Amino acid sequence: MSDIDHARGMLKLASQDLNAIKGMLDTEFFADSIFGFHAQQAVEKSLKAWISALSGTYPNIHDIEELIEIISSLNCDVDGLEIYVDYNPFAVQFRYTEYDSQEEPLDRLDVIDKVQVLYDKIKDIVDGVGYVE
Repeated sequence: MSDIDHARGMLKLASQDLNAIKGMLDTEFFADSIFGFHAQQAVEKSLKAWISALSGTYPNIHDIEELIEIISSLNCDVDGLEIYVDYNPFAVQFRYTEYDSQEEPLDRLDVIDKVQVLYDKIKDIVDGVGYVE
């Protein structure tokens, strides 16, 4: 599979997680930990798509901060991406321990907006790399 095909595949998976969180606005039905997991997954897969589109490689990790460092090492501007590191605990930690949403509930509409912005940016990058005249 080519790098650009892999990038497109990762973006398709990211869009599935993004669509999932769009359907999880009901806080009584969907726990913050489940919502946060899918938000983290959409970010992680989007970043991996970006790396793949640049013919970069990434280890089998769930660490958004490390993925951002890889993108930076590929000479890309990563300013503003640090906000997504806050989703790291949802990848593993809050899958196995309780997330206290009473203390700090997620602003789901804000999270959806931020994830959508990142996804759209990376989709434009992948589409631009994969464009052949």
